[in-house]
Amino acid sequence: MLKQKLEKRNLTIGSWISIAHPDVVEIMATAGFEWLVVDLEHTSTDINTAKTLIATIKAKGLQPLVRVGANDELIIKRVMDAGAEGVIVPMIKSAAEAKKAVDFIKYPPYGKRGVGLYRAQNYGTTFNEYKQWNQESSVFIAQIEHIKAVENIDEILKTEGLDGIMVGPYDLSASMGFPGDYDRDDVKVALEKVKEACKRHNKTLGFHVIKSDAEFLQEKIKEGYTFLAFSIDFFFLGDKARAEMQKIKGKGI
Repeated sequence: MLKQKLEKRNLTIGSWISIAHPDVVEIMATAGFEWLVVDLEHTSTDINTAKTLIATIKAKGLQPLVRVGANDELIIKRVMDAGAEGVIVPMIKSAAEAKKAVDFIKYPPYGKRGVGLYRAQNYGTTFNEYKQWNQESSVFIAQIEHIKAVENIDEILKTEGLDGIMVGPYDLSASMGFPGDYDRDDVKVALEKVKEACKRHNKTLGFHVIKSDAEFLQEKIKEGYTFLAFSIDFFFLGDKARAEMQKIKGKGI
């Protein structure tokens, strides 16, 4: 189970769903990922489609996570009630913001999530079981993607209910005035600060490796990242198609 792997900082690899169709989930599930993230931040996926994708992910034996568009009570409550087993929340910049996300995910007394009956609770038939699961096994990952988050990283990592963090180098570099230029020395220093803080607090360190080349994933494993999202559905599709067509064009066909 993902929760236990995060607690032990064991390596776990998943991927990203941006093409909002259950067929894509079923295809991605054949690759051997442990979990898939339904992205609601940078896609046009709505809550009804997300519910279908979540159900498909679970049906294929993987754990469904959702990257929400904001640290918003209604959005988080709805995806959890739709059956998400964890939430990735973007732009967490302080311990107070991290605590808000925990409150939105967990029922009282561990949080402040409103209680309603829907798909996650088997439409009211297994609420008690779900309540215990919510307490013990639901997952919260904070995205660290702003220089203010780096400055507050120690306090963020102390948040009870936080299972790990995922750095966002694109937005982090943008917050420092250099969007996309994450190879700059000052950006690397910021990333190293986050990495060292995770070691001190024994918290899972995550990264989204955008490229669909496993060599880049191996680099992050060697660097100590253990919660790794490997590429995106459309890169796996597009990169392979472009590479194979380039072979054909290169032969002058």
